[in-house]
Amino acid sequence: MDLFGTAGIRGDATTTVTPSLALAVGRAAGEDGDEFVLGRDGRVTGPALTAAMEAGLESAGADVRTLGVVPTPAVAYASRGRRGVMITASHNPPEDNGIKLFEDGVEYDATAERRIVDRVDADVAPTDWNRWGNSESVDVLPAYREAVVDYAVEQRIAPSHPAASQGSNRLETPLEGVSIAVDCGNGMASLATPFVLRALGGRVVTLNCSVDGHFPGRPSKPTPETVSDLRAFVADGEFDLGIAHDGDADRIVIVARDGDVVHEDTIVAMLAEHYVRTATAPDPVMVTTPNASGRIDERVKAAGGRTERVRLGALHEGIERVQASGGTVVFAAEPWKHIHPGFGTWIDGVTSAAVVSTLLATAGGLDALREPITERPYRKISVDCPDEGKVAVMDALEDSLPDQFPAAAVDTDYGVRLDFDDGSWVLVRPSGTEPYIRVYAESDAVDDLAETVRSLVADTVDSVD
Repeated sequence: MDLFGTAGIRGDATTTVTPSLALAVGRAAGEDGDEFVLGRDGRVTGPALTAAMEAGLESAGADVRTLGVVPTPAVAYASRGRRGVMITASHNPPEDNGIKLFEDGVEYDATAERRIVDRVDADVAPTDWNRWGNSESVDVLPAYREAVVDYAVEQRIAPSHPAASQGSNRLETPLEGVSIAVDCGNGMASLATPFVLRALGGRVVTLNCSVDGHFPGRPSKPTPETVSDLRAFVADGEFDLGIAHDGDADRIVIVARDGDVVHEDTIVAMLAEHYVRTATAPDPVMVTTPNASGRIDERVKAAGGRTERVRLGALHEGIERVQASGGTVVFAAEPWKHIHPGFGTWIDGVTSAAVVSTLLATAGGLDALREPITERPYRKISVDCPDEGKVAVMDALEDSLPDQFPAAAVDTDYGVRLDFDDGSWVLVRPSGTEPYIRVYAESDAVDDLAETVRSLVADTVDSVD
């Protein structure tokens, strides 16, 4: 049985992520530890799935601390020193739901997920009746929000940063005088981000900030198209920043004063440069994914650090690899999703909102933070390819792509990535969930580069067929 994708278990709540599955996964996970925290997002199917999960955990002998309706990062925060479960489908549509499992603040890795699948397949029985666990309710939100505020207060522009001369030294309320519009998308950020930003001194105006599992304000996934109301609101007002979240508050989208969405890799580059410049470790490392922009590498290198890449959905694997080799990971991210190791080992959009806002305030504005970052045009293209042909296509492209671009540096760890001396790059990789070969390209001449590679990929798919 295949249960887990790149971010837990997700699917339709009536056909896939059903109460019976939640019961089985809970019973399987309950064998892993004596104590679990359990939270959910605001989806209509959440209460029933949470009840089934609680029953499964307790019938396996685990005690359960129920957190109620909370952001996913708050569950991760509460899972430190124990295990955790979040019932959420993140940015999926309202008819879906899902399950995320945590151990000590870290999402389950592939080995742990395989263990759960094996137990579900084996249909493990409940433990003896007199060993079943107990439950109690715990309110984690105040402590989580306070921890984010305390962490953000410590983040300010580094003296060595190009924008440092424009900054300030305000301490307890770094967002005093800063106006921020926050679109929570009727999701779990409603319970965290506005509270945190106001505690930091900001003037915060919210959109779609009531928790509603139907997501009436906009689709749960924040994209330039779905956050059009926020973009117009920011552009028409006097806001320094716009912030949008997904359904469970682990993702973040940033909107500039003119209403444009700031490219996700620019935000990653901005945060990565900050963390490298303020690091005290001798070997500060930024971990990201193969499809991430070269602008990240450029700013990390300028700040005195280095970049390591790992496959999509496996940031924690990259962190562990760097640590095993003696490096110190100061930041880890893939598009829209960030891990702040100085705060916690989980993906956390609320903390990203607080840190980006604080850096903006102490640097003199978002433009000052963006100015050192080279933002080249970017394209993402999907080329049709049947799943059964992906291996052969990628094998062929490992030879033909370098032949087409002999001057490029080649990396074949996670697809085929070509990096050019002028900062341009292209990545070709198979989709893990759909019948496509993905092409990512970034270049001042991105249309020509992307079309050349797309044509080569399409010809290769045809030749394999």
